[in-house]
Amino acid sequence: MKLAELLEIRPGVTAVIGGGGKTTLLRVLGEELAAAGGRVLLCASTKIFPFPGLENLADPGEEALAKALEARRLVCAGSPVPGTGKLTAPGIPMSRLAALADYVLVEADGSAGRPFKAHAPHEPVIPAQAYQTVLVAGASGFGRPIRECAHRPERYAQLAGASQDDAASPETEAAVLRAEGLHDRVFLNQVETGKDRRLAAGLAARLSCPAAAGALRRKEFFAC
Repeated sequence: MKLAELLEIRPGVTAVIGGGGKTTLLRVLGEELAAAGGRVLLCASTKIFPFPGLENLADPGEEALAKALEARRLVCAGSPVPGTGKLTAPGIPMSRLAALADYVLVEADGSAGRPFKAHAPHEPVIPAQAYQTVLVAGASGFGRPIRECAHRPERYAQLAGASQDDAASPETEAAVLRAEGLHDRVFLNQVETGKDRRLAAGLAARLSCPAAAGALRRKEFFAC
């Protein structure tokens, strides 16, 4: 099954938050939706690196963005962040971006590449126009000390009712996600073995929202 089908991606604005894997998830979804005929915009409300092999537009006007979407079907756009090589939110209002593209996929969070994350009060930066927020987590974090695998580990441990030296598990991740309540559904990445699948099932059983899992690098996905 396609990832976009599993996550029930509809036209409009979708926000993606959580741990490592968000940028890859955006690209996989973008490629699927563009291949099906959609005009897809990848962008960020925080910061994101440009996508290799895609057209990355720096501060485009509405006309230029519309032409690029019609010609390419899948593009990235944003405002350059000086000295970083990254892009932040486009200068065009989100409501207009949603009118220009069939799908707007927004990376709305940062995690310093770690598989799990707890959020500070000012995070994530979810656009008001987003109809759904997908949270990404990485199975590679299970079994590792929270201080090593979680972004903002002190906050993560507090929400999980654990120590930063405790190993992350489906129980701790579910506790953090339930406490924060920031997502509509969850995608667990890096699920490649039978053990990973059991961990994914353990996480999904502790959540009240839809969950999917798989390996973005292999493009293998399944419902939990």
